[in-house]
Amino acid sequence: MVTIVLLAMITMLVSFVITPLLIKFAKRLNATDKPDHRKMHTDPIPTLGGLAIFISFMTGLLILQPTGEYHLAIVTGAIVMIALGFLDDVLDLSPKVKFLTQLAVAVFVVFWGGLQVEFINLPFGGEIEFGFFSSVVTILWIAGVTNAINLIDGLDGLAAGVSSIALLTLAVMAVIMGNVYVATMAFILFFSTAGFLRYNFFPAKIFMGDTGALFLGYMISVLALLGFKNVTVISFIIPIFILGVPISDTLIAIIRRFINRQPISRPDSAHLHHRLIRAGFTHKQTVLFIYALSGMFCVSAILFSMTTVWGSILIFSITLLTMQILIENLEMINSDYKPLTNFVKGLRQRP
Repeated sequence: MVTIVLLAMITMLVSFVITPLLIKFAKRLNATDKPDHRKMHTDPIPTLGGLAIFISFMTGLLILQPTGEYHLAIVTGAIVMIALGFLDDVLDLSPKVKFLTQLAVAVFVVFWGGLQVEFINLPFGGEIEFGFFSSVVTILWIAGVTNAINLIDGLDGLAAGVSSIALLTLAVMAVIMGNVYVATMAFILFFSTAGFLRYNFFPAKIFMGDTGALFLGYMISVLALLGFKNVTVISFIIPIFILGVPISDTLIAIIRRFINRQPISRPDSAHLHHRLIRAGFTHKQTVLFIYALSGMFCVSAILFSMTTVWGSILIFSITLLTMQILIENLEMINSDYKPLTNFVKGLRQRP
């Protein structure tokens, strides 16, 4: 495994070297992210940075040549996601076209590649078989996580940093579980993203764009499934915790739009990073805070894998309580949604 890590680190050098070239390439194509009322930057920034991550990743695959049951399907899906992101960054595709293509890739990986979550073992004995719904669950997971990573790509270095933390956690846990394939793929992708982050962290010289966000989201969703498919209910929560920041931000956005009677697909400026900026955090402080929050989720995931069922329930409860406090204080739903705060106030007012 030490050899794998050392060889995977080559991809970080590749990413570090080719990213400046892609900055020039994006400018020639006029592939830039232009400022608007929802964005935090004030000048056009080159996109297509995801190509640096992808090229570095493919370099790592050529060097290490990992083999797995679903490898061909996974790489094929990754190529389609990169192509989709590239076309969107250059041509600005419609959300419908992007989502349908993501679903098509997920369907391909499930039905042609054979990757499915077929059952979950119950902690006190027995199992729940998904049957027909195994395909549906897997497809929704891949499409959901892919979009979740895309949604948090709103500040310099945010999506790349959160993805790096998740990938490193996946890699470490795969090593612990003896899953060489997932560990190899996660390490390659982690170092590829880390090399790009040098140019993407605040103040960013290049954005990953949908090219990178869709690719990273897809790969993380698939690797998380491979690492924890057909395991216990408690263990199945681990990949959800590893991806806690993007998943919770996406779910909160859905709830917010439903409660406020807005279309689910309608973009807004109330995501976690937007609310932190409005609360007085600087751009850099916001990114670092979300890194820390992502790290908290990942530590919780590791503890989940090491503790008892009741310990897992305690960790889960503490994490949910922390997120609820954050949601209410930052008014991520709306200014009136404060059930926990109101409950505590009610207890204080009792004689």
